[in-house]
Amino acid sequence: MERKCYRIERKGSGITKMYKINKEETTKLLLDLVSIESPYFEEDTVMEYVCNWFHKHNINAFLHEYHEEKVTGFKGKNILIQLDGQKPGPTICLNGHLDTVKLCNGWTANPKGEIRGDRLYGVGVLDMKSGCAATMMALKAFSENHKEFNGKIISTYVSVEEGPYGMGTNALIEDGYLDHVDFSIITEPSAGFTGKPFPDVCLGARGGYGLEIEFFGVSAHAAIPELGVNAAEAASKVICEFQNVDYVNDTYLGKGSLCVVAVESDGGACSVPDYAKVKLFWHIVVGESEKTITEEIEKAIKRAGVTCDYTIRFREAPSEGSKGFMPYTITGEEPMAKEFIETIEEVCEKTPSKSYFQSIGDFNYLGSRLGAPAVIFGAEGKNFHGSDEYVELDSVVKTAQVVYAFLEKMLCV
Repeated sequence: MERKCYRIERKGSGITKMYKINKEETTKLLLDLVSIESPYFEEDTVMEYVCNWFHKHNINAFLHEYHEEKVTGFKGKNILIQLDGQKPGPTICLNGHLDTVKLCNGWTANPKGEIRGDRLYGVGVLDMKSGCAATMMALKAFSENHKEFNGKIISTYVSVEEGPYGMGTNALIEDGYLDHVDFSIITEPSAGFTGKPFPDVCLGARGGYGLEIEFFGVSAHAAIPELGVNAAEAASKVICEFQNVDYVNDTYLGKGSLCVVAVESDGGACSVPDYAKVKLFWHIVVGESEKTITEEIEKAIKRAGVTCDYTIRFREAPSEGSKGFMPYTITGEEPMAKEFIETIEEVCEKTPSKSYFQSIGDFNYLGSRLGAPAVIFGAEGKNFHGSDEYVELDSVVKTAQVVYAFLEKMLCV
């Protein structure tokens, strides 16, 4: 994909204008978002709230509807904001997801939102309604302060990131809305994920595939198991051999990993099981693929001495682009990435740590399918996907200030 290279010229250095994002207003917005239950596949109410919030603040927002017909049959919605400048310039994409994981057990705080000191607790408050609130506040500030600017801002608030296939962002890509993006900022909680103090910026991420291995044995009475071929035993031997997988070691992402997420087999009351299925999620780094995964599984089967028939099947996906989450890296020296890192330092008055994300998300699609750099930058907190999930409110405000300052720096030169 051919892209224009936009030269950045400014008089002097640093940020010309620091817009103070109101912490009270940001906290109120985030409380509202967290109070709306929005587990994946159930995002309609939160989408309506966010759409109305933008309209209330005189920002045009529209619902992008999609229908995933092939696998799930799900009809989903995203919110899309497009702010067009008056002159040519870069197109910057802001991305966040409004869905959450399901409510788990073990909460001591109110999962619909509770403030304790500078921490706000709630389901999805860190992952990642905090990042959505930050970009919403940044867009509000930018639209109020800059009626004229260069380039374009595309801000997306998507569904089903926590669910299968990253369906919301995948639909936006496949429907062409992100074709000309020059730089993406995904406000996932980078500091919260890496465990490093805020600010932390992630310059890439491992990828991954879901897949399964089926083993086909021969049934026999459990009293004379030697007359059968035990599919469960074959599966267990192969699982043990997974400890000896030869992973690629990437300079930035480290090594891949696999996790056995389910094992299925049943010989009934007293029979040798003739079928077993092992489900895996396999994280990969640059240089690994469906082909290398298949090769490593076949090596493990050979080492295990398994003789029964087997099949390796990658999970069915809505489209070719969503079959897997491809890994990606940038160096941070790309012109816009470098400017973004400098903006973090200017706003936070601290040099950000640089990391590479170890799991998957919509950032994989944006970083590997658009042909443009993508960074992950967001708030600090703990317990994402767990009980008593919380975010540090100061870091949410700072995230919003960084996004605002970067938009101003890139588009108002």
